[in-house]
Amino acid sequence: MATKINIKNLQEGYQSIISNGRHSIVGDEPVASKGTDLGFSPTDLVLAGLAMCKVATVRFIARKNNWEIGEVNADLEQVVKRGEAGKLSTSIQVAIKIEGDLTDEQRAELLHQADRCYVHRMIEGEWDITEATTLA
Repeated sequence: MATKINIKNLQEGYQSIISNGRHSIVGDEPVASKGTDLGFSPTDLVLAGLAMCKVATVRFIARKNNWEIGEVNADLEQVVKRGEAGKLSTSIQVAIKIEGDLTDEQRAELLHQADRCYVHRMIEGEWDITEATTLA
């Protein structure tokens, strides 16, 4: 099934109500970009999706293997550089803390699976983004 997102722009800054039809969040741009900084920026949302997928994958694999774990926390940091012809290059550093009585092998497997999460593979995969058209 396709994922659909609807954006409704608000008058302040670049605030938008972002909805998938079931849930809504606020997006905005930082003050430095003339936004009001009252919501996640577009790049924040991309990084947040990746972080959530990695943490959820760790929890899923642990449950699947009946490994007792506690909290799973992740810190992700992205740096974007502009190259030739405006092409962007993105580097993301990922650190994950998994609480629980795990062997070194179990912990390594959970981290390996986090690096194979759906969003990670999607970002590394092939993209075909059509040109924008007028919304009816």
